[in-house]
Amino acid sequence: MYIYSNGKIIHQSEAAISPFDHGYLYGLGVFETFRTYGGHPFLLGDHLARLNKGLQVLNIEVDLDEAEIKQVVASLIRKNGLDDAYCRLNVSGGPGEIGLQTAPYGDPTVILFQKKLPPSVPLREKEGVFLKLRRSTPEIKERLKSHHYLNNLAAKREIGPDQDKEGIFITGDGYLCEGITSNLFWIKEGELFTPAVETGLLNGITRQFILALAEKLNLPVREGFFQESDLEAASEVFFTNSVQEIVPVRKIGDQTYAGRDGRWVRLLHEQYQEYVSYLNSIEDMKEGNTHDKND
Repeated sequence: MYIYSNGKIIHQSEAAISPFDHGYLYGLGVFETFRTYGGHPFLLGDHLARLNKGLQVLNIEVDLDEAEIKQVVASLIRKNGLDDAYCRLNVSGGPGEIGLQTAPYGDPTVILFQKKLPPSVPLREKEGVFLKLRRSTPEIKERLKSHHYLNNLAAKREIGPDQDKEGIFITGDGYLCEGITSNLFWIKEGELFTPAVETGLLNGITRQFILALAEKLNLPVREGFFQESDLEAASEVFFTNSVQEIVPVRKIGDQTYAGRDGRWVRLLHEQYQEYVSYLNSIEDMKEGNTHDKND
């Protein structure tokens, strides 16, 4: 497999980073995962906007031009032969002296990985599992998609390797937060519910897209602080992330839900698929700027 590394397309066997990279030494870095559909990097504009926001917070100086990243993605598609692929854009602080640095990072390590997606199973159901491990609080006011992944890794080890299960984090205060690698939604009495960003969740790009779709479909949305008991009367529950899209939940403990047969799960999935081959940002959808569809 070929990857992009600091300005060059190279084979993965040639990839290397400095042992003094502060992404390695101190976990100083952020990343984005997104999918390509027929060669189109879906919602790349939003992913780059969030990445750049994180880079500013971490004081990492780098200019990630959207047009350039699109060219990199296109080059990797040609080299790897993957029109439909998983992509991860990773930026770390780069090499520096041993010790905590307060000055800006001006020589970051930028890598774009691509890998083959597993066989597609539309609306593949999962079982939700409440985790015993509590969700860690963000290092700053709002959680970054950063290299600090021990909380997620420990949670995955708690539920094991079963790909048909997703753990559900509860905050230290007892509120529903998010999945291990996903955001959480549910339908109850004709409303869409999801935990608030203030619970410490990662504000996923797909989460934001689902909220925008709900507005488009006139589906009322309620974001807030909820507890496990709030899921008991739900008719539909689902997870979201940028690679698996919408993941319906069939059961959590002894409670069962509509799963892939849920009316709103199916409708949101249908709407989702309408945009994957051309949409660059959620704002474009809201403003009706979908001219890229025929590019």
